[in-house]
Amino acid sequence: MISRVRAFFIATALVAITSLPAGAGDVILTLDGAIAGGVAVDLTREDLEAVGSATIKTRTPWHDRKVTFEGVPLQVLLEKFGATGDTLSVVALNNYRSEMPVGDISKYGVILAMKQDGAYMPISDKGPLFIVYPFDSDEALDNEVYYARSAWQVRSITVE
Repeated sequence: MISRVRAFFIATALVAITSLPAGAGDVILTLDGAIAGGVAVDLTREDLEAVGSATIKTRTPWHDRKVTFEGVPLQVLLEKFGATGDTLSVVALNNYRSEMPVGDISKYGVILAMKQDGAYMPISDKGPLFIVYPFDSDEALDNEVYYARSAWQVRSITVE
């Protein structure tokens, strides 16, 4: 039986770990499927930042105000790795799965956000990666279909 003190320290350590953003050099995304070479690619935060950056300032269903998100334009990421599919199958750290038509990416300028209001997002707050649509830019985005495509805690994307 675990003592209360030991259980407290274990719980405190788990909260601390999930509150931190991913460390330098940690793989935070695996991209696979219909990409050039057909071999899965593991990417660190630094790898993703080297691809390029875009910003979306928008309201979301999960925030009570406009939030500024910064991250990789998904269009640029897919082009860099020679993606040829029509659908992205996204899996989160908790195994949540969503699918997104590749057409959404260029149509709406969807990003794979790493920062929220200038700070890297920890796992405990939708990080390290969050698919963000510019919800304020088009009334059509204000519905459950697009909310479901906006996975957070993204760990892998399969191009199909």
